[in-house]
Amino acid sequence: MKVPRPWSARAWLDTAHVMIGLPVAVLLAGSTIVAIVVPPVLRGGLPLFTRLQRSRFEVFLGARIPPVHTPGNLRSAVTWRQIGYHLLSPVVGLVGAVLVALTWGGAVVGLLAFLPARIERPPLQFEFDLRDGRVVVVFMAAGFALLLLAPVLARGMAALDLFVARTLLGPSRSELGQRIETLTESRAGVIDAADAERRRIERDLHDGAQQRLVSLAMNLGLARATLTDLPEPAREAIERAHEEAKQALKELRDFVRGLHPAVLNDQGLDAALSGVAARAPFPVRLRVDIERRVTPTIEAVAFFIVSEALTNIAKHAAAKRAEVSVRREHDRLHVLVHDDGCGGARMDAGTGLRGLAQRVDAVDGTLRLSSPLGGPTTIEVDLPCA
Repeated sequence: MKVPRPWSARAWLDTAHVMIGLPVAVLLAGSTIVAIVVPPVLRGGLPLFTRLQRSRFEVFLGARIPPVHTPGNLRSAVTWRQIGYHLLSPVVGLVGAVLVALTWGGAVVGLLAFLPARIERPPLQFEFDLRDGRVVVVFMAAGFALLLLAPVLARGMAALDLFVARTLLGPSRSELGQRIETLTESRAGVIDAADAERRRIERDLHDGAQQRLVSLAMNLGLARATLTDLPEPAREAIERAHEEAKQALKELRDFVRGLHPAVLNDQGLDAALSGVAARAPFPVRLRVDIERRVTPTIEAVAFFIVSEALTNIAKHAAAKRAEVSVRREHDRLHVLVHDDGCGGARMDAGTGLRGLAQRVDAVDGTLRLSSPLGGPTTIEVDLPCA
């Protein structure tokens, strides 16, 4: 925890949070007791009291306490946790306010101890004579020490109040675990749905637009080969149309392959990666050791990791060769891509590696990159098979 300086805004915000928290806590504690006795007030008032306390933490400390549904009846554990905070907060607030006020007050008194020495007045009727220079020095030293202690104490009391509030006003551990599980399941469903949609688009393009382009290119090629007696402009138009159709077909095939290659669905990861390695502009040593296939989503992630990594190597690494290894160990799929290029790859240098990291994160995998200047570069990915 960083110690705030006495004159910093953080120190004064912490102090304001502690000092204002006491009257607010006393008021809400009394209102909570009334609400317990009168159930209609409990249903409408308790959520309001909790929102007021949450807003205090957000305004003064910049801390957001996640909201939870407040049933407003005494049979709910959430209700009793919130009641417990509203009844406990005056105690925490009183201790904090007294300690913080005494510390700041002692600092002011100590630092201003030299003033009575400059005022003509009768001798003081207590043990310490502030007209004695040695006593003044002691008082000022104590005041300076309290001045340094005050923001630390205010920060600590504010942190204690925040801890109690997060424990009693925020979601419990079981609720957080349930939320995490729900979000994990929802994310997995979204990823699977997106992957299924890519496969559907690939099938539609392959069976529809791609077949039409194949037919068009064949017809134009046939016309180009047989209609040799046409005028020169007509033959040139057919030739250009034929070349354009072949180029469009190539681009569509590349797009479909990048969207979701059909061979990945039909023959699995080994065959799909063999095709990627064969198309690379440098030798690629490929080893795939998978006893049984993993889920289609994980297969797709592994395929795109290797494909994108080899594309990046071809564009940036100036490598002479690369090595790809994919193996399954129990419930994990390990992917390794290694090249002998110039190195210097960084996660923040471009969109390619960031895209890989996002794909891996989406399925709760891990990605490690080692790429010193001068090479070599190694990408290691660990994916869950489930």
